[in-house]
Order: sequence, then structure tokens, then C-alpha cells
Amino acid sequence: MNTMNIDLVYLWCDGNDKEWLKRKAVFLNNAVTDIETACKGRDANNDELKFSLRSVEKYLPWIRRIFIVTDNQIPDWLNVSHPKIKIIDHRDIFPSEALPCYNPMILEHFLHKIPELSEHFIYANDDMLINKSVSPDFFFSADGFPVVRLKRKPFRRLQWFWKQHISKKPLLNYRETIINASELVKKKYGIYYNGLPHHNIDAYLKSDCKRVAEQIFSEEIIKCLKNHIRNNNDIQCVIYQYVALAEKRGHLRFVSNRQSMFVNIHRESNYRKLIKYSPTLFCMNDSQFADDNDRVKMKAFLQEYFPEKSSFEK
Repeated sequence: MNTMNIDLVYLWCDGNDKEWLKRKAVFLNNAVTDIETACKGRDANNDELKFSLRSVEKYLPWIRRIFIVTDNQIPDWLNVSHPKIKIIDHRDIFPSEALPCYNPMILEHFLHKIPELSEHFIYANDDMLINKSVSPDFFFSADGFPVVRLKRKPFRRLQWFWKQHISKKPLLNYRETIINASELVKKKYGIYYNGLPHHNIDAYLKSDCKRVAEQIFSEEIIKCLKNHIRNNNDIQCVIYQYVALAEKRGHLRFVSNRQSMFVNIHRESNYRKLIKYSPTLFCMNDSQFADDNDRVKMKAFLQEYFPEKSSFEK
């Protein structure tokens, strides 16, 4: 039986907070951004965290503690006195010279600095949910190393190279940051990983994250620190998983729709696929393609899917 302590970490912001939006707008106006980076869907608060926590209480009761990393914000419905809940402000873990930070790709490089975080932890965005009961070995193998879940994309490097350099079409920011991670690992370990992040709840070792961020690729991460808004030179956090695989400190599992699903909330067909495949993990992805009607529909769907209030709510 797996007896290791496992914590859960969320990044969360209230993108409906007008004062927070004003502060972010200062940096958006001074940066070169694309619609993917600047869209409302990037930060809109649809109470996804509430439903994610309902799913965690229902299906991951063995989680020891839940850390919610925020920018001086707390959900008004959250029961902060719950013994499992701990609010972590950006200032608690992030270098002062890089604040304020509206760039989750930078914040992800500092999760290992969360006080009292367990060696084994899983990390989620607030729109990621668990759909079935699983035991700790779903995330960590018997040897203590994380299970690394990726989407199988054997020709990804070639396809993106062709689009960028032959077709002369710019890649989205997200893809650029994955390339940055892949190239760094290729240069260091001689291996290029084509597998893509499945964009769902993933497992990490705190000590390995610290070693990657503060030793192996510290110089490259430091160069990104002042990217208050997403930038194309950011390094996607899949770099921690690529390093784990390169050092044989992680176990690769390619996902199918049965294990992990990315649901675009503006596509009705994605909801039907979610019901059809009933994946273990799913992400309700807001984006530049979604509108407020899509967000209302998503919230209603999650309310029906997870109707029971959790002990994490007031």
C-alpha cells in the first residue's frame, strides 16, 4: 500500500476582479501580446476551482493538504478554516523583483518553494477536474517516481518546424514555450521529447523541481523572471517532466480520451465526447474562442456534474 504524503497545488486568480484587471492591463498595454495571451478566457473566473475541489473531495480523499497560490485574492465561497486548505500569496514564494506576476508559466517554476509542501505533490490549474476514484499510484509509482502523462505526437517537432520556418506562420505562445523546454532538454540530455503536455493534473517531486529550477536550468529561468505577461521565451513546465524522463526518474504514460481529456468549452461536440469517454481527468478549457454564453453553459454543466457542496465551501 502506498503511504506517501501527497499534496495538491492550484494556481488561481479571480479574473473578474476589476481592480486586478486594471493592474494587469498596465502590463498588457506595455507588452507585445497575441489574442491567446490577452483574451478574457485566460483569466475569467467561472468558479471552476469550486467544482474542481468538489471532485477532489469526492475522488481523492487521501490528499494531505491543498495549497492555493493566489495574487492577494481569496474565493469568497472558500472555507479558509478547513484544515486541508492553505492560501499561498505570490509574495510568499516569488522573487520581489518579478512582482507583480500575471504569467503562470513563471509562477510554475517556484511551486517547490511553497512552505511545508510535501516531497510528492500534484499540480492543477483551477479548470482541471478528477472524474473517478484513483489511488496514489495513479500519480506515483511504487518507486516513488511520478507518472508522466503526455499526449503522443511523434511528428510534432517536424510539423511545428514546417509551419514556422517553411509555411512562415507564427506559432501560438503556448507552442513556443513547449519548444523552448524541448530544446533545453535536448541540449542538456541529447533527447528531444515530442510528447505534448496533456494539460491536466500532473505529478512532481519537490526536490527534482528545485534541482531543475535552481541548478540545471536556473540561468534560463532567471532570464524569464521579469516576464510579467506571457512571453515567447517562457519555458513551459513540461520541462520538469522531460527531465524526469531523461534522468529515468519518471514513468511515461501516453494518454487517450479514457485517461485525460481537454474540453474546449465553445465546442458542443467536446461535451458529448466527455460523456462518451468518461475520462479519469478532464480540463474545461476557456479560450479566445469562447464567449460569455459558453462560460454560462460550462458552469451549469459543472453544477449538474458535481452538485454536492464540498467541505471546502462555506
